[in-house]
Amino acid sequence: MIIPRKEQFSGCLIGQCLGDAVGCRVEGFPPEVCQNFVNYEVKIKHIKDRDRFGFPFGQYTDDSQLARELLQSYLACGQFDPSDYANRIAAIFAEDRIVGRGSSTAEAAMRLIGGVPWQEAGTPPPNAGNGSAMRAAPIGLMFYDDPQALIQAACDQGHITHQDLRCSAGAVAIAGAVAIALQSQAIEPQPFLHQLSDWAAQVEPSFAVLLKDLVSWVELPPEEAVELISRAGLPPNYGQKWPGISPFVVGSVLWSLYAFLRSPQDYWETICTSIAVGGDVDTTAAMAGAISGAYLGLEVIPTELAEHLTDRYTWGCDRLVELTNKCYQLKMKL
Repeated sequence: MIIPRKEQFSGCLIGQCLGDAVGCRVEGFPPEVCQNFVNYEVKIKHIKDRDRFGFPFGQYTDDSQLARELLQSYLACGQFDPSDYANRIAAIFAEDRIVGRGSSTAEAAMRLIGGVPWQEAGTPPPNAGNGSAMRAAPIGLMFYDDPQALIQAACDQGHITHQDLRCSAGAVAIAGAVAIALQSQAIEPQPFLHQLSDWAAQVEPSFAVLLKDLVSWVELPPEEAVELISRAGLPPNYGQKWPGISPFVVGSVLWSLYAFLRSPQDYWETICTSIAVGGDVDTTAAMAGAISGAYLGLEVIPTELAEHLTDRYTWGCDRLVELTNKCYQLKMKL
């Protein structure tokens, strides 16, 4: 087994936060707007401020805030503790520190604040947003060497806010992708996706089938792949309200994996691919960025952009790296 480097742990969190911070500038916009944003700002690494998002560049959203809270919980408890993590989700909502909240997560948080146990607080099916998957990357750091514990922990952390099994499978896929990335010298789509499919099949078989379908979709250019991925797992006559990739867990997880697998050796190209098709692009860029950062390490992430990371003028890049270094030491028992 390959032992991960501490720079892969920090690369995972910083890779997520930066992808999130870039993507949130155009969250919900149509493909043509997002493609222009990628062409004229992201590719040249010059991200402008926007009136519609009331924070300067570098602010990340709930995707990364909740991933950070998950790592803080792990460090404080010395292990994964869903009860402690649920308390932290409740606290960040109760204190109104959350940025860009998702409706299902917010509803579950209100139930947690009201005293509902974490096992019962999650929004029930058929609500199947990507809130459980968007924050699941740290589970891959905690349990990269124990697949069964990874599956259980990914499901438990997701169940706090989302009870639909598709949401659990999406969380397993993202956590599992990070785990594989940490231990791989090279990434090949077929074995990578087949392993994720085997793990997801333990939770929700239909998601597992789509992960195998992605093997052939990765070979398609983005403009063709997005047509298939954006409809994956939806009824044939479903009226899609979002442009590009919606917050539905299946399509957004698949697109994040697609973006990573199209350019596994290039973090920034992965971020560009995840954003250019439009839709819920802060989340797709966050998930894809976490996987890419875990694979390539902190050293590939643009320092001149990462140094802008902030959560309302706290939890910047240096402090996030310090957190992941401590989690690495805990995991390795250094």
